[in-house]
Amino acid sequence: MNSLTDRGAVDSIVTRLGKLHPQRPRAWGRMTPNEMLCHLADSFEVAMGERPAVPADTWWQRTVVRRIALHTSLKWPPGIKTRPEVEQGVGGTPPGDFEQDRARVVALLHRFATGGARDGRHPGLGPLTRDEWLIWGYRHTDHHLRQFAL
Repeated sequence: MNSLTDRGAVDSIVTRLGKLHPQRPRAWGRMTPNEMLCHLADSFEVAMGERPAVPADTWWQRTVVRRIALHTSLKWPPGIKTRPEVEQGVGGTPPGDFEQDRARVVALLHRFATGGARDGRHPGLGPLTRDEWLIWGYRHTDHHLRQFAL
């Protein structure tokens, strides 16, 4: 299972983020590249307990969805419902300068991967271990980079 603990994983993600540009077309969804950067940054802040998010997990999400999302090699499908706290146009951070938003994501990614991930509650998947958070961090970022064919 891919994780931010894997050798070279963070560098690979940073390289892929570096290929993103403001006009890059998306393969699915409605976020722009800049909105996606803000969504990723907001999500890392939720994961590190720096941004509040209301728990909305159910038994199904804590057991079945969590197992599939974090412990199988299945790719996350397009159209996964976004929590309002990190959704663009709802409660997410509005995009600003593209390069500053990219730098924010990269800084949060590094901080998350080197100690920011901790045991704690994911708003949709329930309680996660540090290892599960690091898998989530990789898979969530990869999901959105695939959204822009990166």
